[in-house]
Amino acid sequence: MTDFRFLHAADIHLDSPLHGLSRYEGLPVDEVRGATRAAFDNLVQRAIEESVDFVLIAGDLFDGEWRDMGTGLYFARAMGRLDQAGIPVFILSGNHDAASVVTRTVPWAQNVRQFGSRRPETHFLPDLGVAIHGQSFSRPAITENLVPAYPAAALHAFNIGMLHTALAGRAGHPDYAPCSVDDLRAKGYDYWALGHVHDFEIPCTDPYTVFPGNIQGRTIRETGAKGAVIVSVSDRAVTSLERVDLDVVRWIRAEVDCSGAHPGDVAQRIRTVLTRLHGENGSGLPLIVRISLVGPTHAAGALHDRAAAWRDDARAIATSISPDLHVEKVKVAVSEPTSTEHFIGDDLSALIEQAGCDPGLSQILGAELEKFMLAVQSNLGPPEEGELRLSAAHGDWPAVLRTAAIALRSRLTGEV
Repeated sequence: MTDFRFLHAADIHLDSPLHGLSRYEGLPVDEVRGATRAAFDNLVQRAIEESVDFVLIAGDLFDGEWRDMGTGLYFARAMGRLDQAGIPVFILSGNHDAASVVTRTVPWAQNVRQFGSRRPETHFLPDLGVAIHGQSFSRPAITENLVPAYPAAALHAFNIGMLHTALAGRAGHPDYAPCSVDDLRAKGYDYWALGHVHDFEIPCTDPYTVFPGNIQGRTIRETGAKGAVIVSVSDRAVTSLERVDLDVVRWIRAEVDCSGAHPGDVAQRIRTVLTRLHGENGSGLPLIVRISLVGPTHAAGALHDRAAAWRDDARAIATSISPDLHVEKVKVAVSEPTSTEHFIGDDLSALIEQAGCDPGLSQILGAELEKFMLAVQSNLGPPEEGELRLSAAHGDWPAVLRTAAIALRSRLTGEV
């Protein structure tokens, strides 16, 4: 049995559009816009440098229908580089680039093999003794288990199954092509090359069943190092699996502990955290950070009251530390200490305390602000995780009132 190596990647989302990122002044928008191509360039270069025998892309190569032919031409050139290096590429379509979604085509290099969507197919590499089985998505939402229709393992071959799936479910990912590890194991294959989940994960090692994650984080929901895996095989057994980083920009979440802080202390605490992140950044890649101010503090009201200004302050601090350190957003999530006393009069204090629990007030607030919130959404895009706008969008007006009450107490007590 021939020894060989292959590169397994997924979820490229080539030329994925930026949803709302351009509104964040000061971020490297052009760099992020071109990040998926740059990361894919790294993938191609790494495959050539490592002299892998073939490349697998397990779904969502594209993010949807191409906005123009530039996406297809770019990909054709990239495949040409692999073709010149003698490296075949096997592509599976997922929910974002299903057969019914991506309708444009360009002639690709002869080394590219794309799985059909009508039924599972098998491609053989006889010189290596490899059989690769897979089925592309015919439409974006595949809710049935595709695995039972996959062919039996080929005799005297290293069998690879390619599948775009969340298995039995993964947080944040639709349950497309649902199946279990036992379903996969029952086929008798030697390796399952999965896609769809954007985090690196190995759900099983018997046989190796791998989500490589996506190759480039595109939003704050996709934090940390991103890349692919290089798999070495000897005598029909996986002997090593190496995760390789391919990303060119990295997203990070960071918490700044504001416990007991005065408003004047917070900037220095932000600086300390950002300085640490920069110092620990062994990759040397540009970092885009979302900061959360957390912890109990008597200054909670004052911090909430100037929530919009903290992003500008944090960006100025980040720029002074490094031109490759960027702040995407500052989320104010501090709370008041449970023993906080407010000297603003018992009656008024009680009214403020009860505001978030008053269903009548919540109903009035919702009726008054609903149209305004719709207008804001059309200008700023849909609200994101942790935004007060998200509470409003979900009709959680008590949450909006509770945050407003904290800021109001700050103003009335002079804690600013």
